[in-house]
Amino acid sequence: MEKAEIGLIGLGTMGSNLALNIAEKGHRIAVFNRTAARTDAFVDNAGALRDMVVPCYSLEELAAAIRPPRPIIIMVLAGKPVDEQIAALRGVLSANDIVIDAGNANFRDTMRRFSELSDSGLTFIGMGVSGGEEGARHGPSIMVGGTEQSWKRVEKVLTAISAKFRDEPCAAWLGTDGAGHFVKTIHNGIEYADMQMIAEIYGILRDGLSMGPREIAQVFAGWNKGRLNSYLIEITAKVLAADDPKTGQPVVDVILDRAGQKGTGKWSVIEAQQLGIPATAIEAAVAARVLSSIKDERLAAEKGYGNGGVTPISGDKDALLGDLELALFAGKIAAYAQGFAVMSGASKEFNWNLPMPTIAKIWRAGCIIRSQLLDTMAEAFGSGGGA
Repeated sequence: MEKAEIGLIGLGTMGSNLALNIAEKGHRIAVFNRTAARTDAFVDNAGALRDMVVPCYSLEELAAAIRPPRPIIIMVLAGKPVDEQIAALRGVLSANDIVIDAGNANFRDTMRRFSELSDSGLTFIGMGVSGGEEGARHGPSIMVGGTEQSWKRVEKVLTAISAKFRDEPCAAWLGTDGAGHFVKTIHNGIEYADMQMIAEIYGILRDGLSMGPREIAQVFAGWNKGRLNSYLIEITAKVLAADDPKTGQPVVDVILDRAGQKGTGKWSVIEAQQLGIPATAIEAAVAARVLSSIKDERLAAEKGYGNGGVTPISGDKDALLGDLELALFAGKIAAYAQGFAVMSGASKEFNWNLPMPTIAKIWRAGCIIRSQLLDTMAEAFGSGGGA
């Protein structure tokens, strides 16, 4: 049988979608999951792509199925499970084989793993993947950190499966060791800020202008046709227009107002503070998420002190909507600028030489913060308007 071009461990939702994306783009992929039944189910559901998938039931079988030097993507929970998987792979891989962590890892863990493998003959890639389940299946933004040689081995596959913006792949090598995961972390920090600002605008429209979700949805849909065109504005309009199938009420009024987080936003703030670079929009957004998560305390405080009531906003509604659009646009610019400032500081601190124009370009499609603004930023970087 023809050797697979790449391997993947971990057939959860993200891993399965990424594997199908690779297979669909014409690259044979060997897959392994700790639970054999999940491997069987994945292959059974692969449909027309089944012949491009090589199911494996041991790590030894996985290694034997891939063309050397063997790149293997790990899609398991961040933290200790990644270290355990790397330790298991060391027993079956050979010199120049490449272990690729495609999870939401802390970039400092990625740097440690890169260093620990440096004398083993193996090499390590920390790969940020943005776009969620849909992106993994049909085209994510991919941020790679590792040696340039290891990037060259997987470049053909990764550029093929990535999102495309005007036919340009949204995948790139950004530097050594933790560079890719750091850039993904800052991407998520900017995402937090963007979502928080959208939420605050929604609050003004709901409480200050007494607008309902469907009416606000129309406002966001209109904004998405102009300077604010972006994935988050687009999806906000769709969510606000959606009804809960059980109650018939707007889904936004049914969802519990308690947000969680996986850590990347918090890491963005920590690293900005460590570097001494203000990232106030990101910091405020992370703090707001923490406040939202402590709902019991918020309810107790409201019971004791009241909620202050709501003051309606008077005046020209259309003029206010125009001002809010500009305010959101200005806030978005500030959040992106702060994120790029943190990346610039980290680039110097860790000797990465991060390519800022390239980062702006690979964020233009496939990722959660893709927006029209990023195209403008990429053009500005390219013309010498940024560092």
